[in-house]
Amino acid sequence: MFRAQMSAARLVVSALVLASLTLLTPWMPRGAMGPSGGAAASSLPESPTVTQGPWRAGVARVVVTPDEPIFLKGYGSRTRPSEGVRQDLYVKALALQDATGATSVLVTSDLHSYTRRMSDTVAEAVLRRFGVPRNRLVLNGSHTHSGPAVTGEALLRPAEDINAEQEVVIRRYTERLLGQIVEVIGQAIQRLAPAELAFAQGSAGFGVNRRRARTGMRHLPGPVDHDVPVLRVRGANGLTMAVVFGYACHATSAPADYQIGGDWPGYAQAELEAAYEGATAMFVNGCGADCDPMPRSSEELPKLYGELLAVAVGRVMERKMESLNGPLTTAFEHVDIPFQTPPTRAELQQRLTTATGMRARHARQLLGILDREGKLEETYAYPVQVWQFGTGMTFIALGGEVVVDYALRFKGRYGWEDTWVAGYSNDNMGYIPSLRVLKEGGYEGGGAMVNYGRPGPLGEAVEETISGRVDQLVRRVGSTE
Repeated sequence: MFRAQMSAARLVVSALVLASLTLLTPWMPRGAMGPSGGAAASSLPESPTVTQGPWRAGVARVVVTPDEPIFLKGYGSRTRPSEGVRQDLYVKALALQDATGATSVLVTSDLHSYTRRMSDTVAEAVLRRFGVPRNRLVLNGSHTHSGPAVTGEALLRPAEDINAEQEVVIRRYTERLLGQIVEVIGQAIQRLAPAELAFAQGSAGFGVNRRRARTGMRHLPGPVDHDVPVLRVRGANGLTMAVVFGYACHATSAPADYQIGGDWPGYAQAELEAAYEGATAMFVNGCGADCDPMPRSSEELPKLYGELLAVAVGRVMERKMESLNGPLTTAFEHVDIPFQTPPTRAELQQRLTTATGMRARHARQLLGILDREGKLEETYAYPVQVWQFGTGMTFIALGGEVVVDYALRFKGRYGWEDTWVAGYSNDNMGYIPSLRVLKEGGYEGGGAMVNYGRPGPLGEAVEETISGRVDQLVRRVGSTE
């Protein structure tokens, strides 16, 4: 009875929210009800007129849904491989060429994350085959918790208890995936054609700072980033060929079950592709390490949140957007971020006397590193990337699960209206707390580093180290305008 009542309540809430948004905009996702009670159109008319600009663009996609049972990444409670498919998974590539002839590529993915070696493998192949340098390639994962475990590293992360047989499956899938990513990048480059770029931002409110939603932590501040940045790419015929959009929130609205899927980012992309016929929708996750969709963990919610985000994007698309001119100036560097003092061998051996599950796997993994290498890592080479679109939008891509404080800091420094900050880009080595979150402690403040096999929490210099390097790169790409 309770479940039936909750399902009915969700439908009512969904209808009310979508109906209220309909009063504010003519845009509606497919299947939503219009003000008169009729179904909204499945595609939107667009102007066939576009001013010839300095851009060429190409877009491509590939289905990367695993074709065999595989361990899913994101929830440590899972104990066996996947058992079905809720949604197909995609990797999508947008190639952009400015008037200088320089080509840049943004890759978005219905994946939990990229590891450093995965990104390096793709970047090396893309440079060799297509001549695109590392600073002009961004790899972003949606951070779906219903996607396959992937790795390019020598060691699996201790978060899941994966046996040798399943490790073979994961590495086989990863190898095929990396090849597909390189190929889809090549397809996007081959399709370069005259295009116009425009940028604007909207808002969506289903993301909640999850730190204060936990028992005993409601006294903590609850900052969020509800901005919905949107990059529209139109072809010479005036029709939308790509919609790139972002939101800063975990993709964790689906149950922690054994079904493969893209969660709400996947549904949002599907809604937009149905609304804009022939367009490819691409999702970029932001600095949402401390943000969850709430409520969550039910069958109905991923589609609901996906539709809500699609409405937010549609509202932006239907109003005047700011045209972007070139050149597209780019920078990419690694900066060493410090860990706190790592545990000693004796401390790790002591942990093993009481630890179980993930914590035991973590201790054993660190002891193995000590045996082979004689020490644990003291710093990590952290990726920072900046793209500057002429005098317009600044796109900052950061590695790891980045808390919202970074996005708010950078937008406040570089401009609230034209700064886009992404996390989960190029490498996901663990949680990246601000100094505030680090001092508060908890899961995002250091506890989650066990999941990623790191020696311990990051040091207090982490925020200023990353922010200092971002500032250097932003000034560098801006100085060439």
